[in-house]
Amino acid sequence: MRSQRRALLRTILGSFIMHEKISTTEAKAKEVKMLIDRLINKAKKAQDETKKVAIIRDLRIALPAMAVKKLSGEFIKRFANRNSGYARVIKLAPRKSDNAKVAIVELVD
Repeated sequence: MRSQRRALLRTILGSFIMHEKISTTEAKAKEVKMLIDRLINKAKKAQDETKKVAIIRDLRIALPAMAVKKLSGEFIKRFANRNSGYARVIKLAPRKSDNAKVAIVELVD
């Protein structure tokens, strides 16, 4: 069960980083928001050359390769002046099919 959850979050995080906005359930959205803050802060620490190899290796375990490339390049420049709060969760109306609480997670500019 735990490995399935980890794989689901890895896929959601990869999609979120590549598209910068996703729609999912509220519970997953809150978890993605928390994890993306941690990952961006970790990528910002990778600017230090002594820690770079280890941090990039850790990010590759948690994310697909293209997402790591975008995270360690574009996002570091984009969020250089910000310490946290890189994403926001916007709650939407419940889904009609199963009445699940839905939310959008998007990056803050």
